[in-house]
Amino acid sequence: MRDMTTSDISWLFEPHTQALFMRFPLPLAILGHDGNIKQLNDCFNKTFDRECLNSKNLQKILQEVEHSIYEPVPFQCDECGAEVFVRAINLGDNLILILEKSAGNTHNSELIALHRRVLELEKISVTDKLTGAWNRGYFDRIIPIELARSLRYRQPLSLIFFDIDHFKQINDTFGHAVGDTVLSELVRLTNANIRASDMLFRWGGEEFMILATSTRYHAAESLAEGLRSRISGHDIDGAGRITISLGVAEYVSEESEARWFKRADDALYAAKNSGRNRVVVDAQGNSDLWVDDSENSMVLHLNWHDSYDCGQPVIDAEHRKLFDLANVLMNMAFTRGEKPQEFHQALENLLAHVIKHFADEEAILAEHHYPDLIRHSSAHKHLVERALQLRDASLAGGVSVGEMVDFLADEVIAKHMLKTDRAFYPLFEK
Repeated sequence: MRDMTTSDISWLFEPHTQALFMRFPLPLAILGHDGNIKQLNDCFNKTFDRECLNSKNLQKILQEVEHSIYEPVPFQCDECGAEVFVRAINLGDNLILILEKSAGNTHNSELIALHRRVLELEKISVTDKLTGAWNRGYFDRIIPIELARSLRYRQPLSLIFFDIDHFKQINDTFGHAVGDTVLSELVRLTNANIRASDMLFRWGGEEFMILATSTRYHAAESLAEGLRSRISGHDIDGAGRITISLGVAEYVSEESEARWFKRADDALYAAKNSGRNRVVVDAQGNSDLWVDDSENSMVLHLNWHDSYDCGQPVIDAEHRKLFDLANVLMNMAFTRGEKPQEFHQALENLLAHVIKHFADEEAILAEHHYPDLIRHSSAHKHLVERALQLRDASLAGGVSVGEMVDFLADEVIAKHMLKTDRAFYPLFEK
C-alpha cells in the first residue's frame, strides 16, 4: 500500500465527525479502493501495526466486498501472525475498516451513527450549496462509470449543456441576490421538467449540465427543447422572464471525455451565436452506430438458461421469476420519467419477491444442513439493505438507470445468483 494521504476524505475533517472517528472505541482505518491508506484512528494505532493492512488475506476479502459487511469476517494476518476480524463500510471511493482481535465487540450503535454521519457529509460534499444541484466534482466521479455502463449495456448517453442568456446583465441590473434567486429557481424548474433518470449538475457560474442516460441525441433534443420552452415562459420574482441556450451531444465510442464535452460545448456556443434561446444538436452518437442491430437492441434483457437450474424446484421457480421481474423493471426504468408510479410499483414488486425468495431459500438450505448458511444469509441481508437504499434513492431521484441495471444484472444476478448460489448446488444433485 502507498503512504497515507487525506485526499477525497474532506468530510472527515468536519469537527464532529473527526472526533467521532478518532475516538471510536474500535480500531478504524480508511482505505481507498486502490488500497491507499488515508487515515487511522487512535484505537487502531494503539492496537495494530499499519502493516496489518498489507495482509494478502485481508486484501483477498476486500476484493470481494461489494457492500458494507457488518458481521466480523476472520482472516489470518501475515504480518502479526494472529487471527484478526474485519468489518467494512463501503462509502463511494473509500472503505472504512473495523479491525478487531476478537469477534465479540460489536458497538453497533456507534458504528451505525458513524456510517449515517459520513453518508450525510458525503451527500453535502457532492451537491452545490446554493442550488442543491449535483456539483462538478460529483460529475467527474460518476462520468467514467456511466460511460462504462453505456458501452457495456449498449445504452446511449447524452449531455445537455446549457447556460442562462445575458446572466451578467441580470446581476448588473438587479443585483447578485436576485442572480442567486434566478440560479436556484432555474434548478428547481429544471428538476421538475426532466426525467427521474436524468441528473442535473451545476458546471460553474450560470452553466449547467444534464446527463441523460439511455437517451439518443434525438430524444435529448426533445428534452432540451421542452426545458427551453418551460424556462422562457416562467416569471422569476425580481427578474421576470429569462431564457437559456442549450447544446446537445451524444457519446460516440472511442472518443475521449474531453472530446465529447467539447462537442456539447461547441453546440451550446452555436446556439448562443445564432441568437440564443434555442437548442443546437451535434447529430451523431452511438445510437446511429447501433441502429442496424435488432429491434430490441436498445433494451437490456436478462435471458434464462437451463444451466442456471440448481435442481430444487422452489428455488429454480423463484429464480426464474426474479429474471422476469428484473426485466420488467429494467425496461420500465428507461421510461420511468413518463410513468413514475408504474416504475416504482415494479420496483416494489421485485423487492417483495427478492425478500420472500431469500427467506424461502434460507429455509430450504437449513433443511439440507447447508454448512455455509450463516455467511449466505449475511450476503442476502446486505443485498436487501442495498436494494432498499436504491429504492429510497430512486424515490429521491438520485439513482441513474445504470446504477439500477448494475445492481440487478451484476450484483444480484451475475455475482450472487450465478456465482455465490453455485456453492449450494451440490446439495440438490441427483
